[in-house]
Amino acid sequence: MTAETGLRLGVNIDHVATVRNARGGAYPDPLRAARIAEEAGADGITAHLREDRRHISDADIDGLMEVLSVPLNFEMAATVEMQKIALRHKPHAVCLVPEKREERTTEGGLEVAREENRLAHYIAPLREAGCRVSIFIAADCRQIDAAHRIGAEVIELHTGAYCDAHAEGDTAVRDRELQSLTEMAAYAHSLGLEVHAGHGLTYDTVQPIAALPEVRELNIGHFLIGEAIFLGLAPAIAEMRRLMDEARG
Repeated sequence: MTAETGLRLGVNIDHVATVRNARGGAYPDPLRAARIAEEAGADGITAHLREDRRHISDADIDGLMEVLSVPLNFEMAATVEMQKIALRHKPHAVCLVPEKREERTTEGGLEVAREENRLAHYIAPLREAGCRVSIFIAADCRQIDAAHRIGAEVIELHTGAYCDAHAEGDTAVRDRELQSLTEMAAYAHSLGLEVHAGHGLTYDTVQPIAALPEVRELNIGHFLIGEAIFLGLAPAIAEMRRLMDEARG
């Protein structure tokens, strides 16, 4: 986290593992990507261990816990299996996300309001173990209120609809989504929640989100791994860091 901005960058390395798994071998190594990301200015590493292990593996999580000097943000579905893994490793942060086998990527925010009682009991042992608990949700006050009530310390606002509208050239929807993100970041902050944001962010879309004063962390992965093909991972991350700092400054 740069002293000037107070805005952290978490780099998601899932799709390094996606490329590795396409050939069933050991290369490219997500742990190597994590170390490069650290050196390039990442304030944390994000990894999503899915039920079907389509990218990050259990061995990757073991390795990351051993080698990282920056915090690990362990993304996971709210299942018994994942809770056991998180309690065994006790990562710095746990981010609960919705998960469906048929989806290509996380398609929306977690429905906290509908499962408030279950999730409150689910996160209690994680918090007791010292994990910072984050909930990945849509920019919706009903979900923010529910996340606050169950004892989450952090919410991560889903920026996917905003990024999709920008990519499609739909400026009206893009601006409406950005306004919603702006208002809900301020609302969550007023409740005492730490506010993060992520999903689909690119060089073209990051600055309006980075400029929101309540946002403390951005988690970005797929775009950076894609840009690394052309630029290299360290330069891709450095450029994202530069744009974030410029927006916040």
